[in-house]
Amino acid sequence: MRFRVLGPTRVLLADGRELPVGGPRLRALLALLLLNAGRIVPAERLIDGLYGEHPPRGPANALQSQVSRLRQALPAEDALVEFHQAGYRLAVDPEDVDAYRFERLAESGRRALAAGDWSHAAAVLREASELWHGPALADVLNAPAQAARLDELRLAAVEDRIEAELALGGHSALVAELRELVVAHPLRERARGQLMRVLSGLGRPAEALAEFEDARRTLAEQLGVDPSVELAAIHLAVLRGEERPATEQALPSQLTTFVGREEELKRVGDLLSERRLVTLTGPGGAGKTRLAIEAAGRAGGEVRFVELAGLTDGSDVPQAVLSALGLRDAGLRAPAEHGRHPTDRLVEALAQRRLLLVLDNCEHVVADVARLAARMLSASPSLRVLATSREPLGLAGEALCPLSGLTVPPPDVPALAVDDYAAVRLFAQRAADVVPGFAVTSANAEAVLCICRTLDGLPLAIELAAARLRALPVAEVAVRLDDRFRLLSVGSRAAPPRHRTLRAVVEWSWDLLDDDERRLARRLAVFAGGATLEAAGRVSGLPTAELVDALTGLADKSFVELTGGRYRMLETVRAFCAERLAEAGEADQLRRAHTAYFLEFAWTASDHLRGPDQVRWLRRLDAERDNLHTALRRATAAGDTAEAAGLVAALSFYWWLRGMRGEGARLAAAVLDLLGTEEPQELGEEYALCVYNASLGGFGQLSSLGSEQPLLYGLDRLPRQPFLLYLSGISNGPPAGGVEDVDDLMRHLRRLAGPDVWINALGTMGLGSAQMSTGQWEQARASLVVALDGFRSAGDRWGSMITLGALGEVAAWQGDPDTASDLLDEAMDLAEQLGSVVDRADMMRTRGEIRLRAGDLVAAHNDFTDALHLAQRSGAPEFVSASRLGLARVAQLRGDLAEARRLCEAALVGGLTGWYVGEATRTEIMLVLAQIAEAEQTAATVPGQPPSADGA
Repeated sequence: MRFRVLGPTRVLLADGRELPVGGPRLRALLALLLLNAGRIVPAERLIDGLYGEHPPRGPANALQSQVSRLRQALPAEDALVEFHQAGYRLAVDPEDVDAYRFERLAESGRRALAAGDWSHAAAVLREASELWHGPALADVLNAPAQAARLDELRLAAVEDRIEAELALGGHSALVAELRELVVAHPLRERARGQLMRVLSGLGRPAEALAEFEDARRTLAEQLGVDPSVELAAIHLAVLRGEERPATEQALPSQLTTFVGREEELKRVGDLLSERRLVTLTGPGGAGKTRLAIEAAGRAGGEVRFVELAGLTDGSDVPQAVLSALGLRDAGLRAPAEHGRHPTDRLVEALAQRRLLLVLDNCEHVVADVARLAARMLSASPSLRVLATSREPLGLAGEALCPLSGLTVPPPDVPALAVDDYAAVRLFAQRAADVVPGFAVTSANAEAVLCICRTLDGLPLAIELAAARLRALPVAEVAVRLDDRFRLLSVGSRAAPPRHRTLRAVVEWSWDLLDDDERRLARRLAVFAGGATLEAAGRVSGLPTAELVDALTGLADKSFVELTGGRYRMLETVRAFCAERLAEAGEADQLRRAHTAYFLEFAWTASDHLRGPDQVRWLRRLDAERDNLHTALRRATAAGDTAEAAGLVAALSFYWWLRGMRGEGARLAAAVLDLLGTEEPQELGEEYALCVYNASLGGFGQLSSLGSEQPLLYGLDRLPRQPFLLYLSGISNGPPAGGVEDVDDLMRHLRRLAGPDVWINALGTMGLGSAQMSTGQWEQARASLVVALDGFRSAGDRWGSMITLGALGEVAAWQGDPDTASDLLDEAMDLAEQLGSVVDRADMMRTRGEIRLRAGDLVAAHNDFTDALHLAQRSGAPEFVSASRLGLARVAQLRGDLAEARRLCEAALVGGLTGWYVGEATRTEIMLVLAQIAEAEQTAATVPGQPPSADGA
C-alpha cells in the first residue's frame, strides 16, 4: 500500500484503487501515525493532534475507540496498527509514505544541486514536487508546526529545482512560475532573486529592477527591513550588466551501470578524435543520452553538457549554452551595442577555447541547434560538438552514429548462453535492482527472451519492463506485453516526463512529425516486418512524391529504419501507430490493401520458384514472410475466404521449400475452419491445397476431398499452383493400379501441361518413383534421368535435388554405392544452395539408408544421427521419425534390441498420420518392431543365439 498525507489523507492499494478510510477524525489519526511511520507515537501526542485544546471526557478511551475503527478500515491481515505500552505504532515502511519520500528526494536534489549535477537535481526535485496533492496534513487541524515544516520544505525544494533549471538554461519557461511564487510568497527573497536573474538573462533588465523595487518596498512595509545582502548583490549585477559566475557544468552523474554499447562507444570515441560534429541518432529510449555521457566522460579535456529537452522555444538554445558555460548575456550593455545577440557572446567566449560541447535532445529545436552549431564550429577551431537527436542536424561534415535496440539473442541460441547479449544483461541487472537475487535461468530464459525481443532491445522499454517485476512474475510481464503501453506505464519519477512511460517516449517523437509524416507513419503500421518502397507506396496509396518526402522525414526522425532496402518500424512504434490508424478510421481499408498487395506478390513469387531465379525469390519471400503470414491471419480473422485460401495456395510451394510444413499446416487448418467441410465454388484448387497442407500437420482430413481417384483426373486445366500435383501424390500415394495407372495418369498430365517443362518433369519424376516402388530399377532410372534433365532445363534446384536423391537410391539398389554416394552429395549441395535444412535432413537420411544397405553401420549411424538433428531443428516430424527408424535398424543389426525397440517406439510419436508418406513410415516401423519382437523371443528361448538381420 501507498499512503498520502501531502494533501488529503489517502490509502492506495497496489493496483491503484483507493481504500476508504472513514471520516475526518479517522483520517487525522492515520496521518499522525504516518508522520511517524514505523515508530511509536505517544498516546498524549495523538490525543493532542486529534482534539487540540478540547479533548473529550475519557480521552484515552476515545483514542482507543478511534484506533479500533482505524484497524477495521485497514486490511486486517496486515495488522498495521500496533499497541505498545508507550502508545501506538503504524507498522509500515516509511518509503510507502509520501512525506518521507518527499523529504528524501528533496535532500537528494539539494545534494545534486550542490554538486553541480543540474539535470539530475531538476529531475529529482520535480519528482518530489509531484508528490504533493494539496496542503500538507490537510485532515489534521491540530498539527500546525508539522504542516508548516513540510510547507517550508516544499517551497525550498521548488526554489532548488528552479535553481537547477536556471543552470540548464530554461529561462523563458520559468518566468510565469516565478511570478506566481513571488505573488504567493512576497517575502521570500530567494524566489525574488531568481526572478530577477531570469528576467535579466532574457534581456529584460528593466523588469528585473522593478522586481527589486517591489521587494524593497514590501520588506520595508511588512517587516521594516532592507533587502538581504544576496538580493542586493543581484540588483547590483543587473545594474552593471555583469554575469553571475555559475558553477561549472559537469556531466550528469549516473545512478546505474552502463550496459552494452561497447562497439558504439568505441565508434563515438573514434569519430570524436577525427570529426568536429558527431550526432547520435535513433528512436526514443535507445539510450542516446547515456551513450553521449559515457563517451564524453572518456573524451578527455574540458566538457560541457547542455540539456535542451526542457526548452519550448528554439530561440532559447543560445541562452542554454551560455548557462552551461557559466556565462550570461550582457544585460544593460545591450542598448550600447544595438543588435547584440547571445550567439555573439558565445562566439566570443569559444573563440580560443578547447572544449567538447554535448548538446542533448536536439530533435524538437533541431533547426535552431543546427544554426547555432554551424556558427560556433566555424568560429572556434578547437570546439567539438557531440549531439543527441532523433534526426540529424543536417550540417556538412556531420558524422552520424545511429542507435537502435541492444543486441538480442537469435532464435537458436541456447538459454544458458543468452547472457552474452546486451539486452538480456540489461534486463537482468535492472531486474535484480527490484528483485534482489534475480538471475536469468533455464526456467525463466524464454520469458526474458520474449520480453527483450518484443521490445526490440530498446533500453528504456527493457528497464520499464524490469521495474514491473516488483509486482509481477517475469512470465506475466512477457504475456502482458501485448498491451505494452498500459504495462510499461510506471517508470522512474526522477526521469524527465518524456521518459517515464513507454507511451510518452513515442508521443514525444510523434509530436515532432508533420501531417504527411503522421499519415504515412500510421499507414505503415499495417506492415509486419517492414516494407519495401514499392510496397509502402502501393499499400499506403500516397502519391510518389509525397511518399518519398514523408519516408525521408520518418527515416531522418528515427521513426522508421532503412535497412537492406526495407523500411522497418520498431514494434513499439508500430503498436503506437496502429492505434493512430484505428483512430483515423483507416484500419480496415489499409488491411485490405495490404492483403491484396501480398496476395499478388505471393502468386508472382510462386511462379518464379520453379525457374532459374528460384533462390532470389526464396530470399524475397523470406524477407516478406511476416507480412505474408500476417495478411493470411488477418484475412482469415476477417472472414475473407477467397483471399485467405488464395494465400495458402500461393504459399504452398514456399512452405515446402523452406521446411515450414508445421506452420503452414496450422495456417491452412485455420482457413479450413473458415471454408467448412464442403468444397466452395470457384475455390476448388485452393480448398484442396488447404486440405493437403493441413493434413501434413495432422489437422485436416484427406477424406474431405471426396473420391480416392487421383486429383489430376478431375482437372480440365493446369492448376495455378502446380505444386498441388506433388502434394496430392505424396499425400495419397501412387494409383492403386500400379505403373499402368501411372502411365495413364501421365498421358492425361501431358495433355494438360503441353510444353510446360517443369510440370512434365514433375510428372516424369512421379512415374520414376512409382517404378521404384515396384522394383523396376532400370525403367525408374530412365524416367528419373528424363525428369532431372527437365528440372535442370527449367532451372529448378529443388526438383533436381529430389530427383538426384531418387537416382541415388536406384543406384544403391542396383549395387553401385559409389555412384549413389556421388548423386547424394550433388543433391546435398543443391539443398545447401536452397538453404533448406529439412531437405538436407532428407538427403542425409537417404544416404544413411544406402550405407545401411551396404553394411557400413558406423557411417549409416552417423548419417541417421545428423539427419535426426537437422530434422528436429527444422521441425519436420516425418523425417524425425524416419531418422529414428534408421537408428533403430542400426541398433537392431548390432544386436542391441532394447535400444532398437526404444527408438522405434519414439519414432511412432507424431507426424505419421493423415498422409501417404507418414503412413508408409509407420508401416516400416511396425515391421521392424515385429522383427525385434521375434528376435527377443528367439533370444529368450535360445540363449546366445544372435538376432537375425533378415529384412533389415
